[in-house]
Amino acid sequence: MKRYGMITGLKPDKIAEYKQLHAAAWPGVLKKIREVNIRNYSIYLKKIEDKYFLFSYFEYTGDNFEADMKKMAADSTTVRWWSLTAPMQVPLPEAAEVKQTWTSMEEVFHY
Repeated sequence: MKRYGMITGLKPDKIAEYKQLHAAAWPGVLKKIREVNIRNYSIYLKKIEDKYFLFSYFEYTGDNFEADMKKMAADSTTVRWWSLTAPMQVPLPEAAEVKQTWTSMEEVFHY
């Protein structure tokens, strides 16, 4: 099992909509998350100075993360979900450069 922490920004005027969407996450999206070996998936919101950030944490239990992420990206329900969530988010510059939304974080401690 490998732990992942990721970060992205969130547009202030989209906070309520983002929370509402995730409060009623689509069953097909949740099913695909499980199918691609993601467990204990959480997203947190934090305001830092005048900007909002989302931090996600999940555990990957599979043995080919790249292949599983390709399966997720090929899923039509997940693609529709992302078409709603991605415009609400503000990628960090390094993610935006490679047309990604979330930036991976380095794990510096685990107990």
